[in-house]
Amino acid sequence: MIVLKGANLALAFLLELCLLAALGYWGFRVGQGALMKWALGLGAPLLLAVVWGAFMAPKAWRPLPGMAHLLGAIVLFGLGVAALFVAGQPRLAGIFAVVVVVNQALLLLWRQ
Repeated sequence: MIVLKGANLALAFLLELCLLAALGYWGFRVGQGALMKWALGLGAPLLLAVVWGAFMAPKAWRPLPGMAHLLGAIVLFGLGVAALFVAGQPRLAGIFAVVVVVNQALLLLWRQ
C-alpha cells in the first residue's frame, strides 16, 4: 500500500506539471500574433504556478484547509481541462480530466 500511495503522490506532481503544460499549450495556440502567443503561453503557466505556490503547495504561503483545498484543485485542474479543450484537444482534455479525478479521489481517500 505504501508503494501505491507513493505512486499516487508522484502522479499528483506529474499532473501539476501537465497542468502547467496545458495552459502553456493553450496560450500558444489561441494567442493572436507572436507577441500574444508568447505572453499567454508563458504568462498563464507562470500565473498558475504563483497561485499554486501561494495556496495549494504543501509549503504554501497561505495553504487552503480541507475542502477548500479540494475545491481549489478542482477549479485549477478544471482550467487545464478547459484549456486543452479550447486549444483543440478534446480527447486529451477528457483523458486528463479522468486521471485528475481518480488521483484527487485517491488523495482524499488516503488523506495525502
